[in-house]
Amino acid sequence: MAAKSTLLCAALAAALASFATPALRAADAPMATAPATDKAAQLAKFYADYWEATLKFNPLQATFQGDDRYNDQLPDFYSAEFRKQSHDFTVDWLNRAQAIGSDGLTGQDLISYEIFVHDAKESLEGEQYPDWMLPVDQMGSIATFAAQLGNGTGAQPFKTVKDYDNWLARGNRIPVLVDSIIADMQAGIAAGVVQPKALMVKVVPQYDAIIKDKPEDTLFWGPVANMPKDFSAADKARLTDAYRAMIGDQMMPAFRKLRDFIANDYLPKTRDSVGLNQLPNGDAWYAYKVRATTTTDLTPAQIHQIGLDEVARIHGEIREVMQQVGFKGSLQDFFQFMRSDKQFQFKSEDALLAYYRGLEAKIMQGVPAQFSLLPKAGFEIRPVEAFRAESAAGGEYQSPSEDGSRPGIFYVNTYDLPSRKTWDAEDLFLHEAIPGHHFQLALQQELKGLPAFRRFGGNTAYVEGWGLYAESLGKDLGVYETPYDLFGYYQNELWRAIRLVTDTGLHSKGWTREQVIKYMLDNSAASETDATAEAERYIAWPSQATAYKIGELKIQELKKKAKAQLGDKFDPREFHAEILKDGSLPLSVLEDKVDRWLATKQQ
Repeated sequence: MAAKSTLLCAALAAALASFATPALRAADAPMATAPATDKAAQLAKFYADYWEATLKFNPLQATFQGDDRYNDQLPDFYSAEFRKQSHDFTVDWLNRAQAIGSDGLTGQDLISYEIFVHDAKESLEGEQYPDWMLPVDQMGSIATFAAQLGNGTGAQPFKTVKDYDNWLARGNRIPVLVDSIIADMQAGIAAGVVQPKALMVKVVPQYDAIIKDKPEDTLFWGPVANMPKDFSAADKARLTDAYRAMIGDQMMPAFRKLRDFIANDYLPKTRDSVGLNQLPNGDAWYAYKVRATTTTDLTPAQIHQIGLDEVARIHGEIREVMQQVGFKGSLQDFFQFMRSDKQFQFKSEDALLAYYRGLEAKIMQGVPAQFSLLPKAGFEIRPVEAFRAESAAGGEYQSPSEDGSRPGIFYVNTYDLPSRKTWDAEDLFLHEAIPGHHFQLALQQELKGLPAFRRFGGNTAYVEGWGLYAESLGKDLGVYETPYDLFGYYQNELWRAIRLVTDTGLHSKGWTREQVIKYMLDNSAASETDATAEAERYIAWPSQATAYKIGELKIQELKKKAKAQLGDKFDPREFHAEILKDGSLPLSVLEDKVDRWLATKQQ
């Protein structure tokens, strides 16, 4: 699964993406006159000022970063007014950036400017596509987001009386956001930009699970039930009454209103088609998303073919595993065996969680031979919350807070326990935890020499490409000791190749939901539960699933090039440090950086 963004909520992704810095064409930038050293210092202050302004404008970003200054604020991200403010915000910072310019910059200073410009161009280009008309899907909405934030165990802190008052301020704002969400969806109905019915039928049960008649029965009562013992009696009484009123009089009525609108007004207007290309200007919309996700110029058609080629190659690797274990039968028979044989099932949720927690010490023994650059932040393993488990992927990662007070979290999905296979565990741990997302994302936040927009930003192709690349290091890190566990790696690599085929199939070739599920079941060992959830995820998040394999293929290509050029002098610790030490980069920038590193190594 994708690393959880610092904002955790797909429903807010479109609105929050507008905080990316915009940029005009390089030719439009004024010529610089200041010396490069002065310009670098000027830009460093500019980036710091920009990030401070971003956190103030986007208080949720601050909260997930561990900055508590704006924890009582919740702008209406879904309103037309906010979209206009967001546009003006980026244009204003663009003008300031271009007044400085990039002439004479080198090294990290040039990389930072290039990323700033790259992300900005992308953000401005994306404004022509109405993502804001699709604010709710089964992967996330205001209700599931609020439940994660306000249940007492998420990024919103509940340690002091002020913390409790902060969430009161935010929670009481929920009705305002719900009204804007409904207005956005009504605008989408009028414009013919609506969600597929297959997704929205999954949303109503999610709301039904969250909405309760009594505040005490809701997820939002968690902070009250676990109120710190050192609060005064007066504060406890006041906060208990205030939370009961907020939940019962504000949040639940707002969620009921949105739930009823979806069930009674929106669902009848949803579409039977599933591809983004079936919406107005959908082909261009999807092609834009593919470019933005992969940070390449690859077309959907090219990505589809890469996927087909990779599926064929990985099938060959799996056939070798079949020979090793003496399996008699077809590839599809082997997939069915791996899906259904009870030897690969966990006996209980506790057994599953214990197995994952036991992998850390084993894998860390092999880390020193592969990595010299390690994060300071710790991480912990938690099960995916029950209210969202049915639609969630097998694993997710949430970054730690900047100050280290909240560790990174590897969420393991225990829903439909028989579908969670033992052969999947090592590979998933490598991807989500060590040395995958936890190493990369936690380390990126700790790179103090980088501007904050790079430390807390990132692109999916790099982040997920690294996660998938991390899976390939299993044998070097002391796992994949059995053919079945090695199959787990091939199966998950295959899964990412299948994503290239199915995502582009859905959104550019007219594939149906059922066609995608069948392709997954025919070509992999995925369970029907996973195949269904993944297919619907691709429908909800067009192009996101293309990032993994495209990013991983680029890192593998760079590693192959480094081995060829350095020969016996190739050191995986140096290579991995080079990939990680500058944080998330567009793939073209990453390649240029590695080429420069190789040139210095060969001098």
